[in-house]
Amino acid sequence: MKRSKKERQQLLIDTIKNNPFITDEELASQFTVSVQTIRLDRLELSIPELRERIKHVASKSFEDEVRSLPLNEVIGEMVDIELDVRAISLFDVKTEHIFKRNRIARGHHLFAQANSLAVAVINDELALTVKSNLSFVKPVKLGDRVIAKATVTKKDSVKNRTFVEVTSTVENEVVFEGYFEMYRTNEHSKGDVT
Repeated sequence: MKRSKKERQQLLIDTIKNNPFITDEELASQFTVSVQTIRLDRLELSIPELRERIKHVASKSFEDEVRSLPLNEVIGEMVDIELDVRAISLFDVKTEHIFKRNRIARGHHLFAQANSLAVAVINDELALTVKSNLSFVKPVKLGDRVIAKATVTKKDSVKNRTFVEVTSTVENEVVFEGYFEMYRTNEHSKGDVT
């Protein structure tokens, strides 16, 4: 059963509200309409294109929030952070990130995105990776947008450690998982053992 334009547009609003990083192509596939129809719907509804939505999500400045490294050292584009809780970054795979013969992203770029996010989420002047356990789940290709989500899972103030889980996805499919044990120096973790 085909949806009416009004129904489709309401679903479009709800879908973008739940996932501001969804592409026009993904929306067209989800609603079984053309990309042009999605773009026209967005124009009618005054919903900006993906790049503008990403900038809007990232509009609050993270410069003052990221303490453990300069924001320009985070691999990918930071779009959300709550120190010692969670963080999200985006990484677009370009020609310089791939093996030329098969157009698959080099693993160290996925690791760098995840590791820098694990460092950035720590509310401390110094955060260093002690250990990591990594799984490259699926190949990432040229043109893919990797969304990495870091979550602080545990803090140990006795050993000055924070444990961070990072999951990276492309089009909602997991492509990379990393578990990081992070060393931190200061009082923000004092009293927290979970």
